[in-house]
Amino acid sequence: MVSEEIGFNKNTESWGIETVETDLGEFIVQTAGEKPYHIVTPAMHKSKEDVAQLFTEKFGMHENASPAEIAAFVRSRLRNQFIMAETGVSGANFIIADIGGIGLTENEGNGLMTVSFPKVHIVIAGIERVIPSVSQLPFFLQWLGVHGTGQNISAYNSLLLGPKNNKETDGPEKMYVILLDNRRSTIFSEKEESQALKCIRCGACLNVCPVYKNVGGYTYSATYSGPIGSVITPFFSGFRDYGHLSFACSLCGKCSEVCPVKIPLHELLLLNRQRKVEYYGSSFVWKRGMRAYRYAFKNRKRIDFVNGDLKNDLMSIMPNLMGKMKKTPHFAAESFNQKLKSKNK
Repeated sequence: MVSEEIGFNKNTESWGIETVETDLGEFIVQTAGEKPYHIVTPAMHKSKEDVAQLFTEKFGMHENASPAEIAAFVRSRLRNQFIMAETGVSGANFIIADIGGIGLTENEGNGLMTVSFPKVHIVIAGIERVIPSVSQLPFFLQWLGVHGTGQNISAYNSLLLGPKNNKETDGPEKMYVILLDNRRSTIFSEKEESQALKCIRCGACLNVCPVYKNVGGYTYSATYSGPIGSVITPFFSGFRDYGHLSFACSLCGKCSEVCPVKIPLHELLLLNRQRKVEYYGSSFVWKRGMRAYRYAFKNRKRIDFVNGDLKNDLMSIMPNLMGKMKKTPHFAAESFNQKLKSKNK
């Protein structure tokens, strides 16, 4: 995800460098010309039929290819890429300070091949990836597996300590570690919001978020979606353009409840809302609308004064508030309160 954050593929391809994603899900969305849909499962929005159709169009596979056949095809195709690649690029789930090591955890083995075959290994990692000691690594690897994919631990876990030495036959000849800030220091300087940097990118908050489950990953138009994305993206890309993401929250608190590292996400989203208003204020329409909302909802009679038929008439002449892909629900003729009163008569 950190390579998506900095537009790595787009930039390298503009320089004439062929860049290939090696994770199966990432390979699928790259082939489709799309961005990752989810932090952990980037192609979760596609069915097996969608992928089969895509591979039929792009690679000539038969239309009814099974998931096993698709995986075998990608494995065979990428094997030559691993062998021929001049440079392998990886992230770092964790950077271990006391031994200067890079911790990678994965389920497909593509990460290990990416760093083993090419002559050059480049690591790109956010500065928040650092943990103090290698003795803490097993705990984090297990924690990430449990909350990310429901496993006791991921299938492949690697500890990389640098390029190969003269006596070793496998591994890169050179290894470069690039520590990415991209305004993470700004988040770190904030007393409350700095807690967001504890995130281990397990995706648990996305999986329980009622808003994410209804609108999907692409709606956020950001690298990191869901609750954690709504917290950190305004800092990375500016509150003017992305501050609105913090308002896409029902404040149910499920994200904070499931977070393995105890980030109070829904509270941080509230702080972001406050920051957005402090920076840019509210529009005239929003202020007037909230004033009318407050006036109406302070009194039950005022709410019931506008019946369902009138509401439907008003909605028919207004732009669709739900967007192009959804229809505004039809209002009932009577409110629940009115129906309850008529029932009790």
